[in-house]
Amino acid sequence: MEELLADRQRVLGPEHPDTLSTRFNLARWRGEAAGAPVGVAAFEEFPGDEEGGLGPQHPDTLTTRGHIADWRRKAGSV
Repeated sequence: MEELLADRQRVLGPEHPDTLSTRFNLARWRGEAAGAPVGVAAFEEFPGDEEGGLGPQHPDTLTTRGHIADWRRKAGSV
């Protein structure tokens, strides 16, 4: 999936919806595989790109913010 993300970033750009979707899925799987602190770090990497590409009130942007809060809760930092 990391290779797919690199290709999408190169071809489509970091703010393209398909790139953002791949980043979201990769962040989720990183958290599931490596634990809550990794999930927090993975999700916190890209909200700026998501807001720039989709807008701050876009449902996907808001979903990502919800996942950040959930991973923080799982990590015990909320």
